[in-house]
Amino acid sequence: MEVLLLKDVPALGHAGDIKKVMGGYAANYLIPRGLATPATGGVRQQVKDIKDATTRRQARERQQAQSLADRISAITLTFTAKAGESGRLYGSITSADIATALEQSLGQPVDKRTIVLEHPIREVGVHTVAVKLTGDIRPDVKVVVNHEEQ
Repeated sequence: MEVLLLKDVPALGHAGDIKKVMGGYAANYLIPRGLATPATGGVRQQVKDIKDATTRRQARERQQAQSLADRISAITLTFTAKAGESGRLYGSITSADIATALEQSLGQPVDKRTIVLEHPIREVGVHTVAVKLTGDIRPDVKVVVNHEEQ
């Protein structure tokens, strides 16, 4: 018997998959628990339509992310902070600071959790910081930290 999985089932498949299973397993376990439904002709067409729509949506989102990545790569953020003689900042530049500056440059919201920064920037100089947009699209933004003149 072929069933359409409505939810992820360990060792069987993910939601949206059509799987061939034993009739008793489907009738006594999967269907009563709402994990699957019989895969009829109409259901198969719905699954195909949903997967096609998902593929188109993902392609559109990837294109938008790549466009944003190109814009981010072209940006240089400049910060001015108080620093000691050795160039070490008295404070630090955090991912929230970078996200706010990037938001102002792009004109659209940027979540501070998308800024990949292991430790806050505590040195004067030029730093490269990655921004995580999607799984594999991670543009770098150039961050320049200057010593504040008194």
